[in-house]
Amino acid sequence: MSVYAVIQSGGRQLKVEPGAVVSVDHLAAPAGDPIVFDHVLFVAGDDGRFTAGSPVVEGARVVGVVDGDSQGPKIRVLRKKRRKGMRRTTGHRAKLTRVRITGIETGESHGA
Repeated sequence: MSVYAVIQSGGRQLKVEPGAVVSVDHLAAPAGDPIVFDHVLFVAGDDGRFTAGSPVVEGARVVGVVDGDSQGPKIRVLRKKRRKGMRRTTGHRAKLTRVRITGIETGESHGA
Protein backbone atom coordinates (compact mmCIF):
# COMPACT_ATOMS: atom_id res chain seq x y z
CA MET A 1 0.00 0.00 0.00
CA SER A 2 1.37 3.39 -0.90
CA VAL A 3 0.64 6.97 0.03
CA TYR A 4 -1.96 8.63 -2.17
CA ALA A 5 -4.33 11.57 -2.08
CA VAL A 6 -7.41 12.79 -3.90
CA ILE A 7 -7.21 16.43 -4.95
CA GLN A 8 -9.59 18.77 -6.71
CA SER A 9 -8.27 20.91 -9.52
CA GLY A 10 -10.26 22.63 -12.22
CA GLY A 11 -13.54 21.08 -11.11
CA ARG A 12 -12.18 17.53 -11.39
CA GLN A 13 -11.04 15.11 -8.74
CA LEU A 14 -7.75 13.27 -9.30
CA LYS A 15 -6.06 10.45 -7.41
CA VAL A 16 -2.34 11.28 -7.15
CA GLU A 17 0.73 9.48 -5.80
CA PRO A 18 4.32 10.71 -5.41
CA GLY A 19 6.15 10.31 -8.72
CA ALA A 20 2.95 10.26 -10.82
CA VAL A 21 2.45 12.61 -13.76
CA VAL A 22 -1.10 13.98 -13.99
CA SER A 23 -2.82 16.33 -16.43
CA VAL A 24 -4.87 19.16 -14.95
CA ASP A 25 -6.68 22.09 -16.55
CA HIS A 26 -4.33 24.78 -17.85
CA LEU A 27 -2.35 26.60 -15.17
CA ALA A 28 -0.50 29.83 -15.82
CA ALA A 29 2.89 28.53 -14.68
CA PRO A 30 5.98 27.90 -16.79
CA ALA A 31 7.69 24.51 -16.92
CA GLY A 32 9.88 23.80 -13.90
CA ASP A 33 7.89 25.92 -11.44
CA PRO A 34 6.73 24.30 -8.20
CA ILE A 35 2.98 24.16 -7.63
CA VAL A 36 0.94 23.40 -4.51
CA PHE A 37 -2.56 21.93 -4.44
CA ASP A 38 -4.28 22.92 -1.17
CA HIS A 39 -7.70 21.46 -2.01
CA VAL A 40 -7.02 17.91 -0.74
CA LEU A 41 -10.16 15.82 -0.22
CA PHE A 42 -8.66 12.52 0.97
CA VAL A 43 -5.27 11.25 2.16
CA ALA A 44 -4.24 7.61 2.68
CA GLY A 45 -0.95 6.61 4.30
CA ASP A 46 1.43 3.65 4.18
CA ASP A 47 0.18 2.33 7.49
CA GLY A 48 -3.38 1.85 6.23
CA ARG A 49 -4.74 4.92 7.99
CA PHE A 50 -6.68 7.47 5.99
CA THR A 51 -8.16 10.91 6.50
CA ALA A 52 -11.25 12.13 4.69
CA GLY A 53 -12.02 15.82 4.68
CA SER A 54 -15.34 17.54 5.02
CA PRO A 55 -14.88 19.02 2.47
CA VAL A 56 -11.07 19.32 2.65
CA VAL A 57 -8.37 17.84 4.90
CA GLU A 58 -7.00 20.60 7.11
CA GLY A 59 -3.28 21.25 6.63
CA ALA A 60 -2.83 18.71 3.84
CA ARG A 61 -1.00 19.74 0.68
CA VAL A 62 0.14 18.07 -2.52
CA VAL A 63 3.36 19.48 -3.98
CA GLY A 64 4.38 19.09 -7.61
CA VAL A 65 6.48 20.52 -10.44
CA VAL A 66 5.09 21.70 -13.77
CA ASP A 67 6.40 19.49 -16.59
CA GLY A 68 4.85 21.41 -19.46
CA ASP A 69 1.71 22.08 -21.46
CA SER A 70 -0.25 19.75 -23.70
CA GLN A 71 -3.63 19.43 -25.35
CA GLY A 72 -6.40 17.01 -24.62
CA PRO A 73 -8.15 14.83 -27.20
CA LYS A 74 -10.19 16.46 -29.92
CA ILE A 75 -13.85 16.82 -28.94
CA ARG A 76 -16.27 16.97 -31.86
CA VAL A 77 -19.76 18.37 -31.36
CA LEU A 78 -22.43 17.80 -34.03
CA ARG A 79 -25.68 19.74 -33.99
CA LYS A 80 -28.42 18.57 -36.32
CA LYS A 81 -32.09 19.33 -36.85
CA ARG A 82 -33.87 16.50 -38.56
CA ARG A 83 -35.71 17.09 -41.82
CA LYS A 84 -34.27 20.62 -42.08
CA GLY A 85 -30.88 19.98 -43.65
CA MET A 86 -29.20 21.83 -40.81
CA ARG A 87 -25.90 20.39 -39.58
CA ARG A 88 -23.14 22.20 -37.70
CA THR A 89 -19.91 20.62 -36.55
CA THR A 90 -17.79 22.36 -33.94
CA GLY A 91 -15.18 21.12 -31.54
CA HIS A 92 -12.21 21.97 -29.41
CA ARG A 93 -9.11 20.61 -27.72
CA ALA A 94 -8.70 21.50 -24.06
CA LYS A 95 -5.43 23.03 -22.92
CA LEU A 96 -3.84 20.96 -20.17
CA THR A 97 -0.82 21.25 -17.89
CA ARG A 98 1.25 18.19 -16.98
CA VAL A 99 2.29 18.14 -13.32
CA ARG A 100 4.78 15.69 -11.77
CA ILE A 101 3.79 15.04 -8.14
CA THR A 102 6.80 15.25 -5.80
CA GLY A 103 5.20 14.85 -2.39
CA ILE A 104 2.12 14.61 -0.22
CA GLU A 105 2.07 16.45 3.11
CA THR A 106 -0.63 15.27 5.49
CA GLY A 107 -0.36 18.16 7.93
CA GLU A 108 -0.34 15.86 10.97
CA SER A 109 1.72 16.91 13.96
CA HIS A 110 3.73 13.96 15.27
CA GLY A 111 4.63 15.68 18.54
CA ALA A 112 2.44 15.84 21.66
